[in-house]
Amino acid sequence: MHAPTSIHELSETHIPGSPLRWGCVKAHEGDRRAWLKGVPVCATLQTHRIAHAGLTVARAPYRVVRMNQSGVYFLASLEGEGRVLVDGRWRRCGEGQAVVLPPFVVNAFHAVDEAGWKFCWVRYERQEPGHRPLISSSAPQMAAFDGQPIWCAIEGLIAEARGAAQPAGMFHWTELIQGYVERFVQPWREDDRLSRLWEKVAADVGHDWTLDELAAMAFVSTEHLRRLCRKALGRTPMHHVTWLRMRKAAELLSTTHLKVETVSTAVGYQNPFVFSNTFKKWIGWRPSEHRSRSGTGGL
Repeated sequence: MHAPTSIHELSETHIPGSPLRWGCVKAHEGDRRAWLKGVPVCATLQTHRIAHAGLTVARAPYRVVRMNQSGVYFLASLEGEGRVLVDGRWRRCGEGQAVVLPPFVVNAFHAVDEAGWKFCWVRYERQEPGHRPLISSSAPQMAAFDGQPIWCAIEGLIAEARGAAQPAGMFHWTELIQGYVERFVQPWREDDRLSRLWEKVAADVGHDWTLDELAAMAFVSTEHLRRLCRKALGRTPMHHVTWLRMRKAAELLSTTHLKVETVSTAVGYQNPFVFSNTFKKWIGWRPSEHRSRSGTGGL
């Protein structure tokens, strides 16, 4: 089976193939999804709202697609290479790289050959209101990162959870894992002005935001706001407003039974046709297709 080359081919998928190595630890005994059967439990993960963490040495045709990812997903690549969907494009993720994906974006990655792709991951639960988000940029990010330390920490936690399962030991392994993830996302958490701004915009995506209004809320000039956004997000302020609207639309389409026209209005589009075209441009398909593609498995 070929790996999808176009996002239009994507649908809920979990093809484990024949991994050379695989290990995982989960936060809740009640998480009984088939692929987590027999996985050791570490309730301490709940202190950082981590649903599960694991490590894999995968080879083709290994492939995972989650259309309705409700929490942040972190992946660090140590050896070999895979492909990860970032902002609608397949990006190479090789040795010494990591990626973090915000909630309610399509999470898709696959191995490219049989040589083996070594990576580890941390999957977070849905962000609750009032909690500081792990990553404030609300956009996927890929950058250089040494994944060996976090691999060792996850490996240590799995061994402890399978063995003595001492609370003190599991606490320290969990803190190490969280610390390494926070080290990676730190560049996208540093500017509180942007963090507060996008929190306000995300809370009211239906508002008719203007560049002048955004700059005033961040207490900077419009030109400085453009520079800050280009540096932190790789896009203009108004493009990021559009991204937040499409992310919210994807969430509503995945988690409610609202009509497309209602979702369109809720995210600031009075014309459903314009909304549909914009959604397709950013997400890859039309809103009406999003529900049929979304599944309930969840990473």
